[in-house]
Amino acid sequence: MIKPFATVLGAHTSLENKTGSWRTMRPEYVSRIPPCNVACPAGENVQLWLSLAKEKKFFEAWKVMVKDNPFPAVMGRVCYHTCEKVCNRTQFDGAVNINLIERSVGDLAIFGRWSFEKVQSESGKRVLIVGSGPSGLSAAYFLRMAGHDVIICEEHLKSGGMMRYGVPRYRLPTSVLDAEIKRIEALGVKIICGKKIRDLRDEVGNFDAVYIAVGAGIATKHDAEVREGSDVTDAIDLFRKLEDEAIGPSYAGKKVVVCGGGNTAIDSARTALRLGATNVKIVYRRTFNHMSAHETEIKEALEEGVEILCLRNVSVVGKDSVLIDKMNYDEESGVLSKSNETEVLEADGVIFAVGQKVEDSAFWEIDGIKFSEDGTIEIDKNMMTAAGGIFAGGDAVPGKRTVTHAIGHGKKAAKFIDAYLRGIKCAPAPKNEVVNFKKLNTDYYKKTAAAGNFSDPEICFSQAEIVVESSRCFSCGNCFHCDNCLGYCPDNAIIKHPDGSLEINYDYCKGCGICAAECPCGSIKMVPEDRSE
Repeated sequence: MIKPFATVLGAHTSLENKTGSWRTMRPEYVSRIPPCNVACPAGENVQLWLSLAKEKKFFEAWKVMVKDNPFPAVMGRVCYHTCEKVCNRTQFDGAVNINLIERSVGDLAIFGRWSFEKVQSESGKRVLIVGSGPSGLSAAYFLRMAGHDVIICEEHLKSGGMMRYGVPRYRLPTSVLDAEIKRIEALGVKIICGKKIRDLRDEVGNFDAVYIAVGAGIATKHDAEVREGSDVTDAIDLFRKLEDEAIGPSYAGKKVVVCGGGNTAIDSARTALRLGATNVKIVYRRTFNHMSAHETEIKEALEEGVEILCLRNVSVVGKDSVLIDKMNYDEESGVLSKSNETEVLEADGVIFAVGQKVEDSAFWEIDGIKFSEDGTIEIDKNMMTAAGGIFAGGDAVPGKRTVTHAIGHGKKAAKFIDAYLRGIKCAPAPKNEVVNFKKLNTDYYKKTAAAGNFSDPEICFSQAEIVVESSRCFSCGNCFHCDNCLGYCPDNAIIKHPDGSLEINYDYCKGCGICAAECPCGSIKMVPEDRSE
């Protein structure tokens, strides 16, 4: 009698005809890290919240966002999209518009008055945070969620730090920033504005830990000669006046020259246009490709009519003109020098945006706090200074100065501070392999253009557009249950359990590799068979 060749849920019921001993390679299900997650300075689980947004689970997607970043609506406006630069879909038909999806979900949260989960238990520990910028507020959020009592001292009249005083309102509306800060305050974080810490020694005894998160709010001095009667300001003062004063500066009908090549210079130029300037020129001393400003910001400034003059440096500022030194730059040696040629530009106003530094006077006298040559605070691998219990992050320490990096610093610092307060060690999380484009099988995807790239901070995706754009995610490195492996396996060696999870029956798997080859997202890996046993 011939026995039937039967399977149940893909698994053999017969114990005959096993082929597992034939293998030299075996397939394994793996969870690889998508490049977008790795590239996010705030450490967001981008792929997970995209998958939830695709299923119209917007609240759940927002909850995943704020596990790593309490400012999704802000981040969706000021982040420089590092996740999109490495998105594997870029090599197929264009990156997923992650930034705009985050902005849109963040705005849904503000509109719907979604709130953070309540603090589960109180630790009885008190933490002082100096500075209410993105790093300080991020640290405060995570420390408060861990049950600690958090007080923030902010020298300015309003909270937000460089999010408020360093990012112009055309990029980040005040209502959005205020809404996301109020959500943190609702947790019980106390923010005292208008209080400048002049000597940290007066405060440390009242707290169990301190986090120094002061921003780079001091403008770097320029070396230009400024003559009497000239209209000169630095970018930091410009943004502060616009925020704190009832009537800010006006450039109505004026010609303005901005000196600098970074994002602050671009922001200053575009702000001058919005303050009525009829002509705005950016003067930068090196070549165009050395500008540190983000390429999208440069592109938008040029589209708005800002002119960029490279290999130029402001030498003398007069009442209605500036004297410019033309520069020579040797690409090989990196040497910058004057060419001995000059030119004159008409200018009714000049804005200097040549750099920013941290004010550190309040911390000089603390034993153990050391400063680098650039004025930043030296910290160890746990973000703690040599003064026990005093931590530092954000602009106060060496590193990239963006809102996203500062938020990431705050989250990381909170983990170390929490471990310090609890007397435990903070072990780093294991790191899985990052999945690249070559590990994907894109034959299963149709090419579709991104659903929009809106530079206007007030414009967001509709809920339907969020779903469409989120659906473009390849789910790189993580199974999304397409069942290709189950359908293509010639040996019926894939077991699908009632809950949808998949398992490989190695008794029958010959290691042919078809399952790995046909996996769209690269979540199956072929590894050498271990026959040592």
